[in-house]
Amino acid sequence: MSLTAAVVGGGPGGLTAAAALHARGVDVHVYERGEALREQGVGMHLGPNGTRLLRRLGLGPRLAEAAVRPDALEVRAFHNGAQVAVQEMGEAWERQFRAPYLTVHRGDLHRMLAGLLPAARVHTGKDLTGFREGPDGVLLDFADGTTAEADVLIGADGVHSAVRRAVAGEDAPVYSGNSALRGLVDAADVPGLDPSRMYMFAGPAARALCYPVSGGRQFTYVVVVPAAEGDAESWTSATDRADLDSVLAGWAPQVREVVAAAGEVRRWALYDRAPLERWSTRRTTLLGDAAHPMLPHHGQGANQAIEDGVALAVCLGEADAGADGTAAALRRYESVRRPHTTRVQLGSRTAQPPGKEEKDSMANNNGNNINNAAANVNWILDNDVEANLNNNNANNNRNNVDSNNNNLNDNAA
Repeated sequence: MSLTAAVVGGGPGGLTAAAALHARGVDVHVYERGEALREQGVGMHLGPNGTRLLRRLGLGPRLAEAAVRPDALEVRAFHNGAQVAVQEMGEAWERQFRAPYLTVHRGDLHRMLAGLLPAARVHTGKDLTGFREGPDGVLLDFADGTTAEADVLIGADGVHSAVRRAVAGEDAPVYSGNSALRGLVDAADVPGLDPSRMYMFAGPAARALCYPVSGGRQFTYVVVVPAAEGDAESWTSATDRADLDSVLAGWAPQVREVVAAAGEVRRWALYDRAPLERWSTRRTTLLGDAAHPMLPHHGQGANQAIEDGVALAVCLGEADAGADGTAAALRRYESVRRPHTTRVQLGSRTAQPPGKEEKDSMANNNGNNINNAAANVNWILDNDVEANLNNNNANNNRNNVDSNNNNLNDNAA
């Protein structure tokens, strides 16, 4: 019997899961709370662990047009812009990790993923108010009075996930002590920055990262600053450009170009949540920020959601529609993903761009420290969750064949 799946949430993680399930013949529908399927925000990082999966979904050519493969990350002195260290990326990282490291506008990636699904599979204006699991499936209730049924429910509804609360109970956000000021500027307005490279400026009380998106036509900037705790977890709180100007007063000319070119500035209070002890019931599971909201210091939030989506599709693509089949698939998915994302999530709490002491150390060691810092996340960038699951399937099949052969030999004897 064919499996049916309901994905609640139309962000990158939910759309990746839906696209990967659709490619495997699963009858999948996406239910998005917003009245239109769109993604706000600025730029994002796609590590090789994410891009290799997106390429397999058929997005390679579109990523090549809209994203940027940075040649290098430059660390520069915050006060005068002098180069302190360089981490080569580009072709070197693509060879090392078997896929490129890319930077892309969130809206561009969102449109690519949405394009992998038939329009009839995506339903907007669907605000989930509750759901009930039964012996034959899950019944979803929406605020507009409509319902939907599926064999399995996938909660991809973000950091304020209603599905998470139902599965794991209420929990409190954990504030990092920092917030991020961020936005977009046109590359033509910041001539001091090369749109083929990423830049980090580490000051005594703030850190600024600039990286190209939109095929190199724009830069995303992210300035991390200590801040009093905000009122709520939010990606899109507006702030005044004067806040950006005051934080970066007296910084390098390249940074001042960014300030001068900045239009709308958004403040992102940096929260995460404690890792969950479980993600799933027999017919319901979580992915992405609904499962493991994390701080941005590893640049892995979207990548881990993409990994979740593909891993879940691999597991469910082999399951039958019965409760035992879905429960086994969700147990397998969670057993693979939860330990890995917990490690990434907790590592993101302690990973910080270099401050003054680290900057001085890198200058004295010809940049070796930045290379060492990059090596610390090799295990993240090198991960191929799809291949790992498929290899496990092959090993299990070989073990079953060997066991059957042994049984035949025993019977023949």
